[in-house]
Amino acid sequence: MKPIELWARAGYIFAMTVVTRWWLVRHAPVPGYGGRLYPHEDVDADVSDERRMRQLAALLPQDAVWITSGVRRTEQTADAILAADAPQPAARVSDADLIEQRYGDWAGQRYDDLFSATGQTRDGRTVRFWDAPGEARAPGGESFADVIGRVGPALVRLSNDHAGQNIVAVAHSGSIRAALCHALGAPADRGFSIAIDNLSTSRIDCIRRAGQTPMWRVVFTNLRPDHGAGRS
Repeated sequence: MKPIELWARAGYIFAMTVVTRWWLVRHAPVPGYGGRLYPHEDVDADVSDERRMRQLAALLPQDAVWITSGVRRTEQTADAILAADAPQPAARVSDADLIEQRYGDWAGQRYDDLFSATGQTRDGRTVRFWDAPGEARAPGGESFADVIGRVGPALVRLSNDHAGQNIVAVAHSGSIRAALCHALGAPADRGFSIAIDNLSTSRIDCIRRAGQTPMWRVVFTNLRPDHGAGRS
């Protein structure tokens, strides 16, 4: 192939590359639930820290599509960020595939109590739920692997729907960890090694080239508002 043809081919491939940038924001703190799993019913987030909301608003991109999980604490957090001089969204929608892990019968209970809970049977013996956090399920709930199984396809679907755009997704620690596991191709148990603080932002990119399976890139994780970053 002649050099000019190589350049033309490279230019075509570059032109056909579409990058969709995800800004994954964990909701604001929920008072009264330190050390507890969130209950089934909606609970309120504390969005009173205006300084942190302004700092977070300054991190986020112009003309983004905003997506929440539809749960009250994510809606309240999105409202507070947008009220703190964030760029107004190109669109705002909710998607239930981005909700937190469903904890079934254990929703609302204390972590300390659950560390001693049994009821998961594997290979004919009873094991502690937390011995296999990636695959084990609370009674009536989801495993973290289940969360990855619903969040991953949602990322692909929403990246197709909003190809080439910035997406600000206000979600939960579990669904953000699941998104990172999907992007990295990491097993479910490794997701618990990732810190996701309230009001932190994590960035992943969906890179799609013509005729190829989407690729994913992790740009940063758990950036807290007081650490600062530029808007893009």
